[in-house]
Amino acid sequence: MVTEELTITIPAEVKSALKIPETELAARLRLELAVHLYEEWLLTFGKSVKLAQVSRWEFAEELTKRRIARHYSEKDLEEDLAFANLAGKENGR
Repeated sequence: MVTEELTITIPAEVKSALKIPETELAARLRLELAVHLYEEWLLTFGKSVKLAQVSRWEFAEELTKRRIARHYSEKDLEEDLAFANLAGKENGR
């Protein structure tokens, strides 16, 4: 996976006000950003998972915990149906 670094500067007083241990700070902020961008329809589920650097299962659990509905478009449905049809043909169904 190709990555690109993006630096965000925040005031020291804001950083110290965060009630997040220093060792968890980067991971937690990645997760918070990914969840927010997903909730606002600015990132897909898959891209949000990559940003958060967690498994699809962990991200789905986080959305559930926060009562954020999964986005599911007609395009997603078409892709799922096409995949199901292809899988069915491969299995002789």
